[in-house]
Amino acid sequence: MKVLNFGSLNLDYVYQVESILVPGETRAARDRNTFCGGKGLNQSIALAKAGIPVYHAGMIGDGGEILLQACAENGVNTEFIRKIPGPCGHTVIQVDKNGQNCILLFGGANRSITREFVDEVLASFEKGDILLLQNEVNELDYIIDAAYAKGMMIILNPSPYDSALEACDLSKISLFLVNEIEGYQITGEKEPDKILSRIRELYPHAKIVLTLGGEGSLYQDENGICRQGIYRVKAVDTTAAGDTFTGYFISSILDGMPVQEGLDLAAKASAIAVSRPGATASIPGREEVLHWTAKDM
Repeated sequence: MKVLNFGSLNLDYVYQVESILVPGETRAARDRNTFCGGKGLNQSIALAKAGIPVYHAGMIGDGGEILLQACAENGVNTEFIRKIPGPCGHTVIQVDKNGQNCILLFGGANRSITREFVDEVLASFEKGDILLLQNEVNELDYIIDAAYAKGMMIILNPSPYDSALEACDLSKISLFLVNEIEGYQITGEKEPDKILSRIRELYPHAKIVLTLGGEGSLYQDENGICRQGIYRVKAVDTTAAGDTFTGYFISSILDGMPVQEGLDLAAKASAIAVSRPGATASIPGREEVLHWTAKDM
């Protein structure tokens, strides 16, 4: 079984600010750093650091060499990453004194996926392989349809949620990983239990992980619901928290762990990630997560 993540690769320009700016406000930033990121890259590196061999497919533009370097340094296979002319995908991120953030995303090379490239990549995978997707690349509907036709298991983190997802046949998804906002956007429901119930009605064959920020996470399948709390730490930067959770939870499935243990592993990994600056740079390795306790902070 092989794991393919078809997703974004971004340069993250992170500005440290006293508080998140409001419309019309001008404020000096305390610091600026450039990190490797993108939901796709973050989740690939989280998988790799969790001990799962992963292939990443996507596009980079000018200045993207450091993204390839980040993949190589973290054990992510780059066979299906292509460089094209033009700007890389990138973000402008404000991080306030409490570690909360707001993110402005520019797709760049990530929005240059072609159907021919999708077919080229998927030709190297087969029935039973896993495909992980987010919504920061174009042609998402075609990728889902083509992978489903091959019999791949499709895992979707529908972030950021926008109209492109309306073109996708979400009945082909095996596992959804969503937060409260995305859950509301999919279902129109705001209460966690109602979100799970509605997704179950819409997509009865899918498993769901619903992350709830400070309230932990919920998992639902045909056997019922599992609940997981968080490990409370001092937040420095929450940018890659959800992506770290995603990578580690998927790793627990591949390792055959019981769901409750997998949720706990993912909660620990994301707690470590939020205590550090940056996106990919904040993601911990598996041994650190396995031996970590909240007392280590």
